[in-house]
Amino acid sequence: MKRAMPEEKDAGVSIIELQEEFIQHMERGGKKIRLLSLVATIVGAYFAVSYFVQLVVLPYGLGITSQTVDLVNPGLVGLGILSLAISLLWCYAGVRNLLFERKLAERIREVRELQAESAKKYGLGT
Repeated sequence: MKRAMPEEKDAGVSIIELQEEFIQHMERGGKKIRLLSLVATIVGAYFAVSYFVQLVVLPYGLGITSQTVDLVNPGLVGLGILSLAISLLWCYAGVRNLLFERKLAERIREVRELQAESAKKYGLGT
């Protein structure tokens, strides 16, 4: 028993379908990037504020030099500064990813508009 061969599509239709799939893939990726960027930015900001409070506000602003540990111990201060730097880099990466995702979403919107114009021009759907 012979199976019926699927009807060959016009090359233009195939290209439009591939472009649509690609754009949908980019939109899904953009949503994931946005979520991860927001999480990274919030966590990084939390750590940065926390370390800033521990390194500056408590010992120098409020005069608290010791709790259960010596807050002005050079080793702990160095570790705190390193942690603060890493947190700030984490915030920077999150913000950069958010900006990238925003540009990506803008470009996708432009492509969608061009697709709609092309579809109207060639009478390919709504």
